Amino acid sequence: LAKPLVKKKPNFLAMARHKEPRAMPAETVWKKFSEEFKPSEKQLEQFKIYAEMLTEWNKTRNLTALEGLSATVNQHFKDSIEIRSFFDFSKVKTVADVGAGAGFPGLPIKIMFPHLRMILIEVSYKRQEFLSAVIDELGLENVEIVGVDWRTYLRKTSEDIEVFVTKAAMDELELARMFRSTSMYRSKEIIYWASGEWKCNPLAEPFIRRVEKYRLGRKNRK
Repeated sequence: LAKPLVKKKPNFLAMARHKEPRAMPAETVWKKFSEEFKPSEKQLEQFKIYAEMLTEWNKTRNLTALEGLSATVNQHFKDSIEIRSFFDFSKVKTVADVGAGAGFPGLPIKIMFPHLRMILIEVSYKRQEFLSAVIDELGLENVEIVGVDWRTYLRKTSEDIEVFVTKAAMDELELARMFRSTSMYRSKEIIYWASGEWKCNPLAEPFIRRVEKYRLGRKNRK
């Protein structure tokens, strides 16, 4: 004889454990951002538009692996401008972002320090298109997109750049090419964002001036 069908009760405890965390309301995200970084009304509006554009473009262009407003603001915007705790951008005029990608850290720095001339070095055409659209939509002035790779940039340009920035777009040994005796930029500085677990390639250690540590939410960063 067939056994009677027993309808099992759903395991509510297990369901609760796998429930996705609720997203923080946009108003709260921007309030926390404003309290921490004190952007002007214009700057805050630029960041909001930037976040909206990133969300829309990311649906078809795969610009960044991070999704959601909170992740964008914390992992992209906050992380990019946290550098102001360690470097005074008010004292420089020209900055170049190596491997700018979707604009981090270059564009958030530009928004917070509008006097800067910002050069975005990005070889990917789809990312160049996005960067160009953001620059136009935000009304950013004195921002240039250079569509060449890092080695070509070092060989063929001689801009008056005071500091380079990059969010781990490539390893530090590749970046250290700028310090070669034949490089026009051998006397300049480069700021390199990395995870808290990052350890410098021993061959690049002679070029490291200092390492700064900070917290980004629950993450350790360098």
